[in-house]
Amino acid sequence: MQKDKFFKEIQNKLHPGEKLVSTHCSYCGMQCGMNLRVDTRTNTIIGVEPRYDFPVNLGKMCPKGVTAYQQVNHPDRIKRPLIRRNPAWKGTAEGFEEVSWDEALTFIASRFTELQEAYGKDTLSVYSGVSMTNEKCYLTGKFARVGLQTRYIDYNGRFCMSSAAAGFNRSFGIDRGSTVPWTDIHQTDCLLIAGSNAAECHPTSMFRIWEVQNRGGYLIVVDPRETPLARRADVHLDLRPGTDLALANGLLHLLIENGAIDEAFIHNHTNGFAETKALVEMYTPEVVSEITGIAQEKIIRAAEIYGKAPEAIVMFCRGVEQQSKGTDNVSAYTNLALATGKIGRPKSGVATFTGQGNGQGGREHGQKADQLPGYRKMDNPQHVQEVACAWGIPVAEMPQKGVSAYEMFELMHNKTIRGMYLLCSNPAVSAPNLNYVREALKSLDFMVCSDFYLSESAEYADVVLPTTSWAEDDGTTTNLEGRVIRHRQAQSWYAESRPDWWIQIEIAKRMGRGQYFEHLSGPREIFDELRRVSQGGTADYYGITYEKIEERQGVFWPCRDEQDPGQPHLFLDKTFYHPDGKAKICALPYRPPAEEPDEEYPLRLTTGRVVYHYLSGNQTRRIPFLRDMYPDPLLEVHPDTAQKYGIAHGEKVLLKTRRGEAVYQVKVIAAIRPDTVFVPYHWGKHESINLLTNPALDPYSKMPEFKACAAEIVKLEEEERQHG
Repeated sequence: MQKDKFFKEIQNKLHPGEKLVSTHCSYCGMQCGMNLRVDTRTNTIIGVEPRYDFPVNLGKMCPKGVTAYQQVNHPDRIKRPLIRRNPAWKGTAEGFEEVSWDEALTFIASRFTELQEAYGKDTLSVYSGVSMTNEKCYLTGKFARVGLQTRYIDYNGRFCMSSAAAGFNRSFGIDRGSTVPWTDIHQTDCLLIAGSNAAECHPTSMFRIWEVQNRGGYLIVVDPRETPLARRADVHLDLRPGTDLALANGLLHLLIENGAIDEAFIHNHTNGFAETKALVEMYTPEVVSEITGIAQEKIIRAAEIYGKAPEAIVMFCRGVEQQSKGTDNVSAYTNLALATGKIGRPKSGVATFTGQGNGQGGREHGQKADQLPGYRKMDNPQHVQEVACAWGIPVAEMPQKGVSAYEMFELMHNKTIRGMYLLCSNPAVSAPNLNYVREALKSLDFMVCSDFYLSESAEYADVVLPTTSWAEDDGTTTNLEGRVIRHRQAQSWYAESRPDWWIQIEIAKRMGRGQYFEHLSGPREIFDELRRVSQGGTADYYGITYEKIEERQGVFWPCRDEQDPGQPHLFLDKTFYHPDGKAKICALPYRPPAEEPDEEYPLRLTTGRVVYHYLSGNQTRRIPFLRDMYPDPLLEVHPDTAQKYGIAHGEKVLLKTRRGEAVYQVKVIAAIRPDTVFVPYHWGKHESINLLTNPALDPYSKMPEFKACAAEIVKLEEEERQHG
């Protein structure tokens, strides 16, 4: 009734010829509910209104969400397919001409076929993203392996959620971003949030976080910067970037010493505690303080608060995960919940803040190099057989597993990969060590890019295909809780744009593989196939239907049949997903970042987001309000560091690492460690901080070390500052 009341109030404000379409935001994993305001006379989106019935955000929206609708009919939209006739223009926006869809698709199929005939099936690659619907993500995995018959597919979630996925799989045997629904957060007694600037990156979570303190609970924040979240914390653990593993081990050491562990839970439901207990004996407050730079009394106080809290949730984000030991960090923080038994019940557990809109669903159903739908593994013969049978292909035709996103760029350099189909991603900005990555893109014999704007990556393409935006799509996504939700089409496809599922099916037809796709006429048919193929897998969607999603405001997976309501809370029966039903408490010795400061590069560089922008900025830098609020990247420097280098607030300086350099305006701010500098990563070309970041990979997740590398500031002369 409350839902109807709010909806009717908003409808009463509409002008004649307008309607509301209930859907979800295009940006982060919160997937906030919203109502798009549509002019039915022109069939165009003209605004946004709150949506109070969706339980995750309850009508709240951030600056990006409020302006997201402005993407849809933006003048920068690509209207028709583009072909570049002269490869010499690669890396620029020049040299494209508009062509028909038939000419573009025929050309793509012809070039892809030529390359495969000359160099083998695996000379082609697919690099995709997770700001797409589940339907698109699923079909992209099938398109790569069945349509193109290549092993080389990976996705931009490799740079976002892969360490959380690997850590959860190791600890629990399952990767779902949260073991509790988001509606539990404000009801818990303690939040330990590590490596998340939630107030800027997931701001519609903040009313729940503040409510914990309002109710008398506690907030512990781990971050090298004094973010808005950290300023309100009861304890701010201001660690050096890249030292989380030592801190997590030190907190577990104190929990054991304080008698705050749950021995019955450990004995009945976990493995590995004895080895872990022996390992963490050396991580005393003195040792951890020396490694992390955090005052001992803060570490002691944090362990005391978490240990005594009746209910607690450990949460983390990219600050923890984007390291060359990100998987170990995730498992080490997860150890805290397992050792204290604060998991497998309401209001206690572990959660990660998903960065991309469908970061959860986008990795479940086949876009990862080693993964098939339903979280089936490509190195498991039974899993491969199940999916091959569902797809109607011989098992022998299923490609082998591929390599991670950054490793694909290495294969482009050595010409193992000569062609790429890129969609929903902008690696020319978002990948680490960009000089190397941009050279890889330029070296390709043939590249296709599907996007609704001409991104920095699209400038390296031979063919650019105009795809639909989020508000022109119909389908589902899976938010940061593991809740599958409905996106609804609010307006017709813009100009001559087409959805990615349509594009892939058309290419497959032209390459003689159309028989595997011809029964898929739209999102509902694709989702129904996804449901069937995922059945029996860890990420089982079989019991989820569009109708059930509508009835329940989303359905949590796993959901195994139509009577299954889904699982908002995981492990309520204390059964984990390893074969023996037990979780793993992991003994993980600390190791430093791949690159430590030295005389030549004495500072620690870390990166992150700001509230007004998203990922590579391809979308948000085009929205006037968002661009005006934060027009250029700023280099955050502590006042002591600024004094040491003789630089002033607002001055331009050169920031250098072993991989590259860039000029930034200085923001002198006390809310950062003196040994650390910070730059947001939402800008391209010569302003991209990823020109400098370290591609050292986590051995398990293959996540690059975006969050910690050695850097140096160089003061510029007046003439250089003016022209920098």
